Amino acid sequence: MSLSWIPLSDPDISLSELDAVSAVLQSPRLSQGPAVEAFESAFAAYLGRNYAVAVSSGTMGLLLCLKAYGIGPGDEVIASPYSWHQIAHAIALAGARPVFADIDYWAGTLAPEKALAKITLDTRAILVGNANGHPAPWQAFREMADSHGLLLLEDSTEALGSGYRGKLVGSFGDCSIFDFSQPGPLVCGEGGMVVTDDLELARTLRSYRNRRMDERFSIVIGGRIPYQACMSDISATLGLAQLERIESILRRRKDAESSYLDHIQSFEGIKPPYVAPDVTEIHWFLYLVHLGTRFSRSSRDAIIADLHTEQIEAAAYCQPLHLQAFYQDMGYRKGNYFVTEKVADHAVALPFHGHLTEDQVSFIVKTAKDASINVGAGAAIY
Repeated sequence: MSLSWIPLSDPDISLSELDAVSAVLQSPRLSQGPAVEAFESAFAAYLGRNYAVAVSSGTMGLLLCLKAYGIGPGDEVIASPYSWHQIAHAIALAGARPVFADIDYWAGTLAPEKALAKITLDTRAILVGNANGHPAPWQAFREMADSHGLLLLEDSTEALGSGYRGKLVGSFGDCSIFDFSQPGPLVCGEGGMVVTDDLELARTLRSYRNRRMDERFSIVIGGRIPYQACMSDISATLGLAQLERIESILRRRKDAESSYLDHIQSFEGIKPPYVAPDVTEIHWFLYLVHLGTRFSRSSRDAIIADLHTEQIEAAAYCQPLHLQAFYQDMGYRKGNYFVTEKVADHAVALPFHGHLTEDQVSFIVKTAKDASINVGAGAAIY
């Protein structure tokens, strides 16, 4: 990779992480062990939840939750088709039917009134994500889930550190799922975490995740087949070291955000990123620029290609789930979710991490602005 290449994400790794991983590499335990338990305890404490279960990915975390709740064939789970990590794939993997509902145009999160309209007698749960770091309207979803006897599953894979009404995301679902792969602020290679206040759920999740050596002959545990969805002590050690530095990591990402806000004003008609009134803290997952309606999807792609030519990694956010071949085989079609499609066709994710310099941000924004003019749509972005 060229030294001039500006990546979409770049993990914040310090000597603390290097020393911690070096120590575990010299230990007799690399697979799941005491470091995983320490990471689970620290992560639960960080969020103020009673239990945390480390898993191999956010998608696997949701799959284990669905299995633990007995959700499978014949059941429906309402979800948004709009996200980056797309852990909603776990619904189909569990054999249940994902029932998509459209998003709020400004926040990018599942719209409560649109989710409400999708509830049927077969609905078992609502999966609500904090899209790109923006918290969902959790009070509305909590009331909806309680009044209809549904489980509320929280997808916080993109929102570590964000807050709603003074509480951190990960606090609102019956269970909440995090993912520690790039481009988030806490990166430990691959891995995820499920948090909950339900002891029985935590125990069931662990039994579906894997069996310990002393459980291999247990009649009770043997009634479930494990997925071998473990996190290694190497990843857990890296995650724990990052968690201990999470405030400084998030602060550096905030500095990058401030630089973008300063430079993005060079675009005619640009509006600051939307933040809902009940959001008390927001940490963006990616820095998104929303192109105006005069831009087409192909011109969005041309802008991304121009950025790549200038050694800047950029990407579309996102490929809506209902437009992917697997879900089209289930009957979903283009035009089903107008807001999702409109937002996804016009969103460009720019490099966002704590290592960006002021000069790099200036160069990224200037290049994006020039590219928007090159595609013939003018410079206005809004």
